[in-house]
Amino acid sequence: MAEACPCGSGKPFISCCEPVILGAIAPTAEALMRSRYSAYVRGCWNYLHRSWHPDTRPSTVSPTSTNWLGLAIVRATEEMVEFIAGFRDGSKIMTLHEISRFAQVDGHWRYIDGACDVNEAGRNSPCPCGSNIKTKRCCGKP
Repeated sequence: MAEACPCGSGKPFISCCEPVILGAIAPTAEALMRSRYSAYVRGCWNYLHRSWHPDTRPSTVSPTSTNWLGLAIVRATEEMVEFIAGFRDGSKIMTLHEISRFAQVDGHWRYIDGACDVNEAGRNSPCPCGSNIKTKRCCGKP
């Protein structure tokens, strides 16, 4: 069985985000955002750097040890994607809620920037990994 894509699409990684990470053109801003999430999960730092808009691209994208738990798309338009991503920070389960902006450069979607809010997931809220189980009974278990 093929490995599921980290972006939560339900598709195999090999036919979802991997082609975009390896150089295929993302057909939409949402597809680019999903591939960027998958790249963070898999540690594809060069791709993350390349997929940034040249006007806002940092000089480097540094590796992190963040343990990403899941991704949920809240809404998407042609040039904006709102999402919630869960991650573990030490013993805390956190959520990153971001509204990201994208633009096309030479036919490729690129990440411009995002307005984000980071909070600790509530013990009784649904776990941000996407399991629909309370955080305290899922990723928040000691």
